[in-house]
This record gives sequence, structure tokens and C-alpha cells, in this order.
Amino acid sequence: MQTKNIKLHKATGFFFLLFFLIGCSSEKEILISGTTMDTGYHIKLITHGFRNTGNIKKKIDESLEKINESMSIYRKGSEISRFNALESTWEKFYISDDFMAVLCMGEKIYKLSNGSWDCTIKPLVQLWGFEGDGKIKSIPLEKKIEILLPEIGFSHIIISKDGYLKKKKKSITLDMASIAKGYAVDRVSALIKSLNIKNFLVEIGGEVYASGVRIDGKKWKVGINRPEKKGSFDQIYKVVPLTNRALATSGDYRNYFEYNGKSYSHILDPKTGYPVTNNIVSVSIMADSCALADGFATAVMVLGRCKGLELINSVNGMECLIIVKDKNGGLIDYYSNGFL
Repeated sequence: MQTKNIKLHKATGFFFLLFFLIGCSSEKEILISGTTMDTGYHIKLITHGFRNTGNIKKKIDESLEKINESMSIYRKGSEISRFNALESTWEKFYISDDFMAVLCMGEKIYKLSNGSWDCTIKPLVQLWGFEGDGKIKSIPLEKKIEILLPEIGFSHIIISKDGYLKKKKKSITLDMASIAKGYAVDRVSALIKSLNIKNFLVEIGGEVYASGVRIDGKKWKVGINRPEKKGSFDQIYKVVPLTNRALATSGDYRNYFEYNGKSYSHILDPKTGYPVTNNIVSVSIMADSCALADGFATAVMVLGRCKGLELINSVNGMECLIIVKDKNGGLIDYYSNGFL
């Protein structure tokens, strides 16, 4: 009788090992892509071959559409557009959980960066021509910038724990472009995890979250673009190994204009109203949340190298790579204490 038990255990162990080997060999990489937020998204999922992934794209697109309905300034009916159109300092404007989550993260970035990231600079973005057709005819007059500056400030918004917003100034408007894509990456990543998929890579407009490992068992590798104006999107400056972390990059080399021989970046300093001129050409932030990485990348672009490194080194779980162009056109890398 004891001998039979031993044989049974051996057989059970054999079939378990066989199932494990079949399971490993049947893993495959699923590619999903689409468009959202005026950009593209690309997702890699590592799943077992027998898994039905046909409805995953539908769920992803539905999640992204929900975020667009909340935070797209180009949709008149979106939450953010309706809030921007609100002309009241007493009315309670109730918002969705997504919008509330983004604003609370934005408030954190605003406070920690001492106002260097501010989602209320929409009037300045419009004045400089970085919204709409983007055709720059001339540099804004200094007086026009001075008039707008008092109307800028995240502190002019009341965020209630009861789920609503209020304006302290009727003219205050929001633009979450510098954090919304990162938040979308976080939400899609959370959706994929809820489907019991542990190994995947989500990229939306260059912002990335990597979970687990690649199909070969190694860490995901994410490329940082070479920060050169008019450079190709596939020109890689540095490759970063990533697992269970997000990476977001902000730079002055994609969205800019030249006027009378001078270049003007779309990264605006909320305190001065002018594009930044600190020679930083790219900032990449590594963090647990892509939304926070996205926002802090913009904040560091504004703060400059020294203050930017000081800020990131003071935030737990966050690292950065700052790329600066020297006077001869060379690129110099500056890392936070534990970037790699």
C-alpha cells in the first residue's frame, strides 16, 4: 500500500512538471496598438498561448476613452472643458474619480516643486501659440504676459474631499496635458493587472510602465530618445532596464518654434510666463507612478539642473536623468542618487 502511494506521488509530480513545461513553452507576446490623446499607444502582453485576449483591446480603448472624456481640452463636453467654461466662484463642480486622482497628484507636484509645475498655465500656452494650429506670428508682448500672470496659480482652485472643485477666480482654467498621458498609462496598467497578466509593457506617447519581465525572462528595456531637434523618433540616446516601474520623459526638442534665429520651447515657467532657458534638453523620471513621473519631468525642466536634482533626491522612490546641452552643443548627463 505504501509503494502505491509512492508511485502515485511520482506520477503526480511528473504531470505537474509536464504541465509547467507546457505552460512555459506556450507563452507568447501579444501586441496591441491604437491611438489616443492625439498620439499612439503600444502595449506588449506576455500571456499563455491558450489565453483569450480578444477583448483586452476593447477594454483598454474603453478605459482610454473615459479618460479623454474627462481631461481632453479639445472636447467641449469633457469635464475639464466644462470646468474651464465655468464662470462662478461659488458653484460646486463635481468631478469623476479619474479627474480627482489626477488633480490630487497635480497638487502634490505643484507643492513639492514650489509651483514649477502648474496646470493652470493654459492662457500662457495659448498666448505663446502652443495650442490650436501652433502657428507663431510673433513673440507675445511683455505687457500681455504680465496681465496673465496674476490669473495663473493652482492655489486658485479648491479641491474638496467631497468630490468637487471650486474656483477662487472665475478666469482660472486647467490643462492636464503634462500629466494626463502618464495617468492613462497607470490606468491601463492597472486594468491589465486586474486581468491577471503580470508581465507587460504599456507605452502611450512615449510614457512607459513596465511590469514583470520580457518573454525571455529579462527586464524590459526602454529607450530614451536622443534630444536633438528634428531628430528621428527611433534615434536612441540611452537604454534603461525597467521592471515594475514607470519612465516618463520631457524635453524641448519636439515641441518648439524658432523666431528671429532664437528657439522657444513649449515648456513654460509659470512664474515668469516665458519658455525655460536653462540649457536642459531632456528630463527622464523613473517612479512607481507614470502620472507622477510625467508631471515631475516637466517640473524639473522648469527648475533647472541643480534644483531639479535636489527635488528628485528628496522624493522617495523617484529617480531622474537630466541631459544638458553645453555651450559647444555637447550633451552632459546628470543623474539622481539611484537612477541606475
